[in-house]
Amino acid sequence: MSPRPPFRVGLGYDSHRLGNGGPLRIGGMDIPAEVHAIGHSDADVLLHAITDALLGSVAAPDIGRLFPDNATENRGRNSADFVAEAMHRVRSAGYELVNIDAVILAERPKMAPHIDDLRQTIGRMLDLPTDGVGLKAKTGETVGVIGQGAAIAARCVVMIQTRTSVG
Repeated sequence: MSPRPPFRVGLGYDSHRLGNGGPLRIGGMDIPAEVHAIGHSDADVLLHAITDALLGSVAAPDIGRLFPDNATENRGRNSADFVAEAMHRVRSAGYELVNIDAVILAERPKMAPHIDDLRQTIGRMLDLPTDGVGLKAKTGETVGVIGQGAAIAARCVVMIQTRTSVG
């Protein structure tokens, strides 16, 4: 068995189709919108990307294997539950979260007015200071399903480090 590295990274990605009628659930918040993400759980692409990044950082099974979309208990489920389980796995592996950096890819609704609130909400969820949560939003510039407003996606990278204290 190789020695445990002091730092690790994880990468996460998620996407969902958009349907008529809002609000849009993203980053643990309901954003006023004329669209919502279609999915088995609450379809929160940002929290799903964060979850997979956290899980990937400790080489754990991905969100689809831990919370299958054909499981009744996951229908409409709050994605904060997925993040909590991923954080539990990070801590159980002897690591702590250093920071995250994420990008929301959406043509609509415009995310810029919500970025600061989203950073605070995610920071509280992950027990990180707001300056440990990088978050940007990009449009698709009318290219592809995101640019045409038919889908939304998110990408996230996390850094974890060996825990300095147990508790």
